[in-house]
Amino acid sequence: MDSLSETFHALADPTRRAILARLAQGEASVGELARPFEMSLPAVSKHLKVLERAGLITRGRKAQFRPARIEPKALMSVDAWIESYRRLWSERLERLQDYLGEVQSGAAPAPSGKSAREGDK
Repeated sequence: MDSLSETFHALADPTRRAILARLAQGEASVGELARPFEMSLPAVSKHLKVLERAGLITRGRKAQFRPARIEPKALMSVDAWIESYRRLWSERLERLQDYLGEVQSGAAPAPSGKSAREGDK
């Protein structure tokens, strides 16, 4: 799986998105991350492994404490991918808006190049 697909896979789960939202506030242990969820520590650890594999978090080691922290740079590829589509659709919507303005003012030709009456035949 490519890195963008890994990232989207990791972000597809609401629990993992909630974990990322919590980590955006600062690093936390597995126990701290598990607290708001009704799941076992091993289940939370599995979610963390998915996030770590996608590069969205890193896990440190301080004696017995293994804090997780968010890696915001990993979201840059997602942002770039989304931005390319945002620009594409923004441009298309602007062209559509311009066209609709022309149609409403009577300045635009029929889409097929024929008049509306010719298309009805």
